[in-house]
Amino acid sequence: MRAVLIVNPNATSTTPAGRDLLAHALKSRLELSVVHTDYRGHAIEISQAAARDGIDLVIAHGGDGTVHGVVNGLLGTPGSAPPKNLPAVAVVPGGSANVFARSLGIAADPTIATNQLIGLLNGPGGQPSWRRIGLIDCGERWSVLNAGMGVDGEVVAAVEAEREKGHAVTALRYVRAAVPAVLATTRRAPTLTLQLDGAAPVAGVHLVFISNCAPWTYADERCVWTNPDTTFEGGMGVFATTSMKVLPTLRLVRQMLSKRPKLRAKQLIRDDDVTALRVDAGDTPIATQIDGEYLGLRSAMTFRAVPDALNVVAPPLKRAVDLHR
Repeated sequence: MRAVLIVNPNATSTTPAGRDLLAHALKSRLELSVVHTDYRGHAIEISQAAARDGIDLVIAHGGDGTVHGVVNGLLGTPGSAPPKNLPAVAVVPGGSANVFARSLGIAADPTIATNQLIGLLNGPGGQPSWRRIGLIDCGERWSVLNAGMGVDGEVVAAVEAEREKGHAVTALRYVRAAVPAVLATTRRAPTLTLQLDGAAPVAGVHLVFISNCAPWTYADERCVWTNPDTTFEGGMGVFATTSMKVLPTLRLVRQMLSKRPKLRAKQLIRDDDVTALRVDAGDTPIATQIDGEYLGLRSAMTFRAVPDALNVVAPPLKRAVDLHR
C-alpha cells in the first residue's frame, strides 16, 4: 500500500523523536513517503499531489487543522469532482484538542495511536479497517468536524491572533478568549436567522454551532457536548440559542460539560440529524469558523450534510457518549 505521512512539525504535541518513531513503524508496513508542512495551506497542496499520484492512504500527524487541510486537499472545492480513486485518510494526533482522532476512537497519545493505526491497517484477513464517514459541505470548503457563526468564530479569531504572536494554543487560552466574547454577546441583540431542512426560518438567534460528530470539542480531557447523538455517519448537529442571558447561559454551559449530557433549555434550538441549513446574518456580517480555522466575517452561509464522502482508518462506530464514559 502506497502512503504519504503528512507531518505538521509545529503541532502542539509532536516531537522529533515521536515523529521518527512513527515514520519508522509505518515504513515497516507501508510504502511510505514523509512530507513536513512548511506553511499554512501546505497540507492542502501535499494532499492534492497525493490524490493526483494515485496514493492509497494519506496519514495526518498533527492537529485538527492538519486533518482539515488534508481532507480539503483531497476533495477539492465542494461541488467539484473529486479524484476517482480518492485516498483513504488516517490520523495520528499531534495537536491540542485532536477532536477528529478522539471522536473516531483513536487514542490521544501519539505512540498508542501509532500502534492502533498499524493494527487497523492489518485488520481481519490482513485487510485495512476502513470506515466510511460523511462531511459537511460549507460552500467554500469542507468541514470535517464543525463550524460556528457568532461567538465561536470570535473565539477562534482571538486564538489565531495569539498564535500569530507565537503563543501556544491551549485549552486555557480558549477559555480566556471565550469569556469576554460571551460577555460581549450578552450585550448585543441577536441578528441571525436560522432555517433547518427547508422549515420556516427562525429569527432572533445569537449563535449557531454546526457539528459533524460528538463531542463538539475538548477542554483538556473534558468533553464539551452540543449534539451528543450526532455521528460521522448521520446528518449534521445544530445547536443555536435565542437568548444569552447570563444565568440561563451558565446553566446550559454546565450541561455542555456534563459527563452524561442532557441538553435542555428554553433558549436552545437543537437537532442532532440535519440534512441542510442556512444561516443569514442580515446587514451585519458575523465571525465564522470551520474546523477551528477562522474564515472571516460572513453575511450568510449554507451547510449541507454529504454522506459517505471519505474512507478513514478507524475502529467501528461506537456511540460517542459511551466512548467517552
